[in-house]
Amino acid sequence: MKIAKSVNRLGTEAVYNIFAKTKKLIKQGKEIIDLSLGQSDFKSPKHAVDAAVKALNDGYHGYTLPNGIIECREAVSRKIKSLYNANIDPERIIIMPGGKPTMHYAISFFGEPNSEIIYPDPGFPIYQSMINFTGAKAIPYNMTENKDFSIDPDKILTLINEKTRLLILNNPHNPTGGFTEKKVIDKLVNGLKKFPDLAILSDEVYDRLIFDNKKIPTLLNYPELYDRLIILNGWSKTYAMTGWRLGWSVWPEKLIEHVFKFCVNNHSCVNTPAQYGAIAALEGPEDHLDDMMKEFDVRRKLIVSGLRKLKGIECTIPGGSFFVFPNVSNTGMNGEEFTKKCLNEAGVAMIPGTAFGKFAVNNVRLNFATSRENISKAIEKIDKILK
Repeated sequence: MKIAKSVNRLGTEAVYNIFAKTKKLIKQGKEIIDLSLGQSDFKSPKHAVDAAVKALNDGYHGYTLPNGIIECREAVSRKIKSLYNANIDPERIIIMPGGKPTMHYAISFFGEPNSEIIYPDPGFPIYQSMINFTGAKAIPYNMTENKDFSIDPDKILTLINEKTRLLILNNPHNPTGGFTEKKVIDKLVNGLKKFPDLAILSDEVYDRLIFDNKKIPTLLNYPELYDRLIILNGWSKTYAMTGWRLGWSVWPEKLIEHVFKFCVNNHSCVNTPAQYGAIAALEGPEDHLDDMMKEFDVRRKLIVSGLRKLKGIECTIPGGSFFVFPNVSNTGMNGEEFTKKCLNEAGVAMIPGTAFGKFAVNNVRLNFATSRENISKAIEKIDKILK
């Protein structure tokens, strides 16, 4: 049996490998504190759950349009308007089964042999995986050069050439927790005027998970980019709806037909009752988000403070998301070695920085979307193995 070479170019997410190892160790009777998985311990909003259940009871369990029910797309449009004062036609909005299809489709549209796609490194692993799959050349921009892991417009602009088809941005940033301010995004957008044929994929899935009363400088606020801008967002992070597999995306009008065809060929349509739950999440009260962010802020400060007290560890306080990305090189170990030692000797699971790219050799990613008790216990356990 001979499979296509492109399949062998696909990568994966190391988080699932770590997740499997932690489950195996737990089964063996070992206590493991899992700070690896990128999801919070908060529950989905009850009004969203109730709306999905009602939709099932009301008989909404058939196929829908591949781009999503119009009610859901209109709800997304209204939410964008209320949050960012941007007017987005529901016909430009596509409801997706999660965030990855938007990455997959966008990269597929622009990636092919002899083309180049720029992406953040470290960054979400599927960016590079999908670029490699298409046969395009993956061009990384180093997110570790700025201490706060913010985007460097000058660096990005120097990477663009006549072969560059797509630029991938992620703000707030996974895995570092870095947050890039509006004045920096303004500078980047201004620089992009020199490259009018370059498409942009802006992954803004952590757009509501930003600290210190700051707001995301969403690319939706730059109408001059609309004819080449793709926005990736969804319900997983803001509404703690990871298992619902719900995402939304905004596309240039000229790409809608192509996206529609990809949806038809790939997943047909998104789960019907889930879309009704999604509407309720967007239109219902957001007390859960306020409560979640207050708690995340406490946990953020707790984990950063704890890590900074550990021998040989440097940690920047994240501006967004629920991740920290400390440098562990002064422990005498790189990220891979540190991760293994913590899992096997301390019983604390985390992800090595190299799981997200080649530039983060000395970093590890931990999430603080778990209880304060777990965070404190994890710090204590790590401290013991470093002494």
